[in-house]
Amino acid sequence: MASLVLVVAVALTASMFMSWTVGANSNSAPVAPAVGANALSVLRAALLVGVVAGLGAIVQGGSISETIGKDLVTGVTITPVAAAAALLTAATLITIGNTRGYPIPSAFAVTGAMVGAGISLGGGFATDEYVRILAFWFTIPIANAIIAYSVARTLRSESVPESVGIPLLAGLVGYAVANIQLTVTPKPNGAPGSIARALSTDWHLLPNHVFGSYTLGMVVISVGFGLLALLATRWALVGNEEKGINRFLVVLGLMVVFTSGGTQVGLATGPLESIFETDLHLSPVYLLALGGLGILVGAWTRAPRLIQAVSQEYASVGPRRSIAALIPAFLIAQLAIVLGIPISFNKVMISSIVGAGLAVRSSGSGGGVSASKAGYTLGAWVFSMVGAGLISFGLYRVLTMIPGFT
Repeated sequence: MASLVLVVAVALTASMFMSWTVGANSNSAPVAPAVGANALSVLRAALLVGVVAGLGAIVQGGSISETIGKDLVTGVTITPVAAAAALLTAATLITIGNTRGYPIPSAFAVTGAMVGAGISLGGGFATDEYVRILAFWFTIPIANAIIAYSVARTLRSESVPESVGIPLLAGLVGYAVANIQLTVTPKPNGAPGSIARALSTDWHLLPNHVFGSYTLGMVVISVGFGLLALLATRWALVGNEEKGINRFLVVLGLMVVFTSGGTQVGLATGPLESIFETDLHLSPVYLLALGGLGILVGAWTRAPRLIQAVSQEYASVGPRRSIAALIPAFLIAQLAIVLGIPISFNKVMISSIVGAGLAVRSSGSGGGVSASKAGYTLGAWVFSMVGAGLISFGLYRVLTMIPGFT
């Protein structure tokens, strides 16, 4: 019993270290465009990131946490020692990258580390899951860059007034918000639900005429959210266009931060899923709450450096291109939550900012993307996954040699 308590304590400490690390690293990027556009100060951004990302972790973090904890290896259940080895490896690599100013994708590091620890434990490769995850990862930078570039070019077009284009984008985001997957609004079968489903279906506010998995009530609620967002943004632009754009940029950035908390907390809590269920007999909600707390502390203590690095070093874009970068990041991340696929917000945001930055460069208006910085970052991405797997494999073997850790 004493041995189990010791090992679980080490695993929990490693999980908190990891959640602190992703709070300091991965959740900072979504507000970087707002800081780069001078719509938000670095310190205020760090404060808001902690609170909003922590909330997102609790209400949206369940699906990716389960994937990390149960789906990356076959034939074994992740033990406390394996979880500790994976988390310590990933968090250390991310912290080193953070200190050097090169954000390392937390999803790459944690996924590689979990696979390495699981194989060292005696598990097998979950090939089908890897194909699904890798396909999504390879799609992210291409899709993000294309969408961000297209939206940025559209916002620069004289044929689409900003008083029309930006409110329409706000309406799209509002519609999506009504349908984001929330752990706190489960469907009758226990799966995560959404605001639209809770208001229309579970509370029986509107008729449940089903269109596939969607209902008429959900459509009406979603459209209502979209219209409210559109009208609110339009009203803000009429008063003072530049100020209204900056306000929308801040709100959109915080919504992406909320989403980032939902995607990133699972990287810290996923390895402990089996431990909480089988050894501690506790609800995963408590695990998500611990992860959210770690993210909050990490954002408050270390986020300013990364916020500044991403906002200034990767691309110099204005508020309109920043909005163009945040829109695809928000949509892609929400899709990842629905599919339960771990993603790195460094990768998501950088590819979006690159796409928006290319729109600036192609227009000849200055700004752009640092090619050398992007090259170094790409190398760090590749090393983070492969290196994390090898290090975690070896670390698990070393930990099991320590008395009390078998």
